[in-house]
Amino acid sequence: MITLTDAAIQHIKNMLDKTKNSVGFRLSVKKTGCSGYAYVPTIVDQVMPDDLHFIAQENVSVFIDPACEDFIKGVVIDYTSDNSIGLQQKRLIFINPNEKNRCGCGESFTIE
Repeated sequence: MITLTDAAIQHIKNMLDKTKNSVGFRLSVKKTGCSGYAYVPTIVDQVMPDDLHFIAQENVSVFIDPACEDFIKGVVIDYTSDNSIGLQQKRLIFINPNEKNRCGCGESFTIE
């Protein structure tokens, strides 16, 4: 359903190591912003019973909110430098083949 680059896996592993009682990485989508939807990546300390689950590289547990499955099918998550908001910073980026538009600030998107 989604793919994580090696850089994203390393970043997530670092976050998991820093978060007490963490069990994995969870991705969901919420309605927000000027375009419609925003990605919500979180490090979780408990599993939601209906979440989709898979093991990514290096035994990283990934949980997907089933309500957003259609929004994120085929997404590639990378961790790289991003200067879309005018500041050079490292962050998770989401490359979604289903995106139709993204707002000017890069925080929200619409899908086809």
